[in-house]
Amino acid sequence: MTYLSDRIVRYGELKPCRTAFIDAHTPGSDQKENFTIIGGGVSESADQHVHISDQIGFNIGAAGQPPKCRNSLHSHRTAEVFFVLKGKWRFFWGRWGDAGEVTLEAGDIFNIPTGMFRGFENIGDDYGMIMAILGGDDAGGGVIWAPQVIEDAGAHGLILGDNGRLYDTKKGETLPDGVVPMPVLSDAELAAFPEPTTSEVVPGYVARYYDMLALADKQPARVIGEHGMLVDKPGFHVDMIGRGSLPDAGYTTDKHEVLMGMTGHWKVNVEGFETVLSPGDTFAIPPNKARIITPAMTGEAALYRVSATDDAAGLTWRQ
Repeated sequence: MTYLSDRIVRYGELKPCRTAFIDAHTPGSDQKENFTIIGGGVSESADQHVHISDQIGFNIGAAGQPPKCRNSLHSHRTAEVFFVLKGKWRFFWGRWGDAGEVTLEAGDIFNIPTGMFRGFENIGDDYGMIMAILGGDDAGGGVIWAPQVIEDAGAHGLILGDNGRLYDTKKGETLPDGVVPMPVLSDAELAAFPEPTTSEVVPGYVARYYDMLALADKQPARVIGEHGMLVDKPGFHVDMIGRGSLPDAGYTTDKHEVLMGMTGHWKVNVEGFETVLSPGDTFAIPPNKARIITPAMTGEAALYRVSATDDAAGLTWRQ
């Protein structure tokens, strides 16, 4: 069972990529760090380090940013879910980022609707970290950038090819034969991107940490799912696990399952292999393995549990 130790990614051992996306060298975004924890992610750079390369139906990643650093406006074709591990974050959306916004703090989660431009900024006083869940093995096939992001990056020597790879002309890189720059969206294409208001987004897509933790007092709180607090079928479901959520005898599932530490410390036993998860740690547990998950110490304790489903990854689902 020693191979299970290779399926744990410790927060303190995460390896960042500072050139993962086309906006990574533009002022305001040039200090962000991107992490690919499980799966291929959506990185545009060959420099991205993938900690666990398994394809399990969804991707796990993270973004770390110092204060005042932002992530530029972009869109996804499959789910993009964030929960705040550390710090205070402003999420904004719309063609120019002014259609609406919401502020999230530690433990809060945002299931961002597909098809709209979105960005985020660390508005706290210290380095902040948000953890991400992306739908599908290929995370939707890549990022769709707002035109101004591609144009701004071009002024700093960055070109995004139509193959989804990033080239830095200041390092002497050129587009390979047969590859042309990624076309900028036309006005007609941009008109198809929704501009929902805050009142349309926040009630159905944002859940607050202490509400979820309260609902997890006797059983797992289903946060994202067909019958969850946030109704969606993105190819996975998300539960919050609290101190009294799980049976002492443990359980088994035939689906891939990922545990992501939020608060406190958690003892996890998988058929005799035992470890302790701390905040920010990620553990990918294979199917059909019996597991027992219990708090390792007194005090507040919560973790997010992400489980694969049989639903196809795609656009945000509604009843």
